[in-house]
Amino acid sequence: MYYVAVQSLQQRVLSYIRKHGLLKAGDRVGVAVSGGADSVALLRLLLDLREEIGVVLSVVHFNHKLREAESEKDERSVAQLAHSHKLELHCESGQVAAHAEEEHLSLETAAREMRYQYFRSLLLEGRLNRIATGHTLDDQAETVLLKIVRGAGTRGLAGIYPQLSVPGSKFSDTSASIVRPLLGVRRNDLETYLVGLGQTWREDQSNRDLRHRRNRVRHGILPRLERYLNPGVREALAETAEIARAEEEYWQKEGARVLPLVWARGLLTVSVLAGLPLALQRRVIRAAGESLGLRLDFHQVEEILSLASSQPGSAKVTELPNGWAVFRNKADLRFEQSDAPPEQDYEYCLSIPGSVDVPETESRFETLLISGNAAKGYNPEDLWDRSFLAAELKVRNWRPGDRFWPPHTKVAKKIKELLQEQHVTGPERKLWPVVVSGIDVVWVRGFQAPMRFRPQGGEAVLIRETRS
Repeated sequence: MYYVAVQSLQQRVLSYIRKHGLLKAGDRVGVAVSGGADSVALLRLLLDLREEIGVVLSVVHFNHKLREAESEKDERSVAQLAHSHKLELHCESGQVAAHAEEEHLSLETAAREMRYQYFRSLLLEGRLNRIATGHTLDDQAETVLLKIVRGAGTRGLAGIYPQLSVPGSKFSDTSASIVRPLLGVRRNDLETYLVGLGQTWREDQSNRDLRHRRNRVRHGILPRLERYLNPGVREALAETAEIARAEEEYWQKEGARVLPLVWARGLLTVSVLAGLPLALQRRVIRAAGESLGLRLDFHQVEEILSLASSQPGSAKVTELPNGWAVFRNKADLRFEQSDAPPEQDYEYCLSIPGSVDVPETESRFETLLISGNAAKGYNPEDLWDRSFLAAELKVRNWRPGDRFWPPHTKVAKKIKELLQEQHVTGPERKLWPVVVSGIDVVWVRGFQAPMRFRPQGGEAVLIRETRS
């Protein structure tokens, strides 16, 4: 009977993987294992399925250093599990508490941020092209309920996505990604599966700490909803996420199609906006804000819509993030910021090797190809691995929302914050140059190469700015 149940669970996971295209033959998959039941079950299930799917497995562990000796025991447990199944172990640690204090984040948010930064680094370095996490149907239900309580549209109700792409990896045939093969499986099914295998796991006592919102939902609110309203409430919430993801995909494409007809250079054309359905009006305003690096909430979007229907010059919306305001002109809504980049952004192509003059900064940018042996004569902090860069780079001024990962830091930081720390002000700040490879900012004036772009022994690239 147990064998039948195991086979059923394996087939459900395999069907979910195939339905969403999460894994394919040849993938190098790092299984994120914390030591808890969900992640250990994920590893054991993928071990059972790896020959049928055709993947190469390894284990990934991030030690958050939050529970002192218990965190070290978690790491040793995961290492032993990897060793017992003859799997390579990728392991990293970080001071989450310090990061949370520095960035004014909750411990939960800081832990997730640092953990995912490590995942992305493994993918961007090309050591893996998939990382599988143990998110379950229960996690999905908890996420959707939390989103509903905070207030969410279809984007929030979509919850946890089965796959999260991570562009810019060394894999050229397809982007790397983080995948969630267990989103269709209940947590108690996984625990039953592990008990049947005789496989132990570690219990994180912080998962029962009711000071955390998710734990209050998990141990208090959802069980009461099951008891008094709907025994299948978790499945219902997960189905809501499934529906919302499809809706969100449609509206994102529709918004992208319409946006160029309404939005240009910080101006929204009121007459065109007014002719759209209300749902699309909201989408367009939110997308316009995102193009400026703004995340607008529902009330801010509604204020801007109200401004669009008002008389020209009658009012403005000022309560927007980062000092942004919206003004009503005769025919347009105008977005302005006191610390905005220049009205005329600049952008130039920069080949490798090659050079380009940038009149806005009164300087020239050059790239030089350095062979492996010759690279020894350079400071490695001034070199980029050629294989990590696009065929052609872009030189431009920084834009709102741009991020850069300075050496010896745990996470990427907003360029705006980096310039504030360096006390860069005035017109020079607005014109501050960056070099972009694909969607990644790889060079910022005054900063050394990020660690993940440093040469790995092959051909290197020197990027430099000289006064023209």
